[in-house]
Amino acid sequence: MEKSLLPMAWTEIPALFRSRLGSEVGRQREMVAEGHLLLVLHGPPEPDEQKREGRLFWRKPNGMWLSNDAKIKSVSEHLDDCAAKLAVLDNREEKAKGVEDYAVVIESLTPLHRTILHLHQVLQNARQAMPDVKELIDLRDRAYALERSAGLLYDEAKHALEFWVAMRAEEQARNSYQMAASAHRLNLMAAFFFPFTLLVSLSGVAYNQVLEKKVSLETFLIIMGVSALGGLLVTMLLARPPKQR
Repeated sequence: MEKSLLPMAWTEIPALFRSRLGSEVGRQREMVAEGHLLLVLHGPPEPDEQKREGRLFWRKPNGMWLSNDAKIKSVSEHLDDCAAKLAVLDNREEKAKGVEDYAVVIESLTPLHRTILHLHQVLQNARQAMPDVKELIDLRDRAYALERSAGLLYDEAKHALEFWVAMRAEEQARNSYQMAASAHRLNLMAAFFFPFTLLVSLSGVAYNQVLEKKVSLETFLIIMGVSALGGLLVTMLLARPPKQR
């Protein structure tokens, strides 16, 4: 016997429903036949969950609802479960303090938002298929409110994540600019003192030779003056901004 998602105790359910269901829950959808309504829904998913939990709700023509889940016995409780999961993510988003926190919220919110979106579409289709069932109006409206809340929360978390990414990029750009400015100042200092080192090395003149009167003070001052002038010229050339093309 092929495995069926419908409980075996549901003996009065139309055979059409059993023939349209396979061994996997598949997408969320509604089925209507002979005054019966079957809602094939998904439980609130986890971020890494690949296989969806199937929740089946059968409404008989007399208005009685049955569920295949012992914990979630009605569509209203199913909506409450989705709302509770959404409230947890909303609270987590309010306490988020960085990129990692917002990324976790978005990762968890994306499958939940998609599930609630499809849930609202299923209830809207069920409402159109069974216009005399007034309770479907309230269920559909609750699903729409959840869908809107999930969408707003997703947009808020996404914008906050983009803001934090932009803040980090700006901070990194500021640090890079400061490092470049510091390196530029060091280059200017090295350029200014380069002629001193070059001329003193080539001439072999040191200050102790002046004290020992091996080299005249005038010669030493001339070398220092030429070195200072050369260093100033080199520094001015390096500090000059490049010409724009």
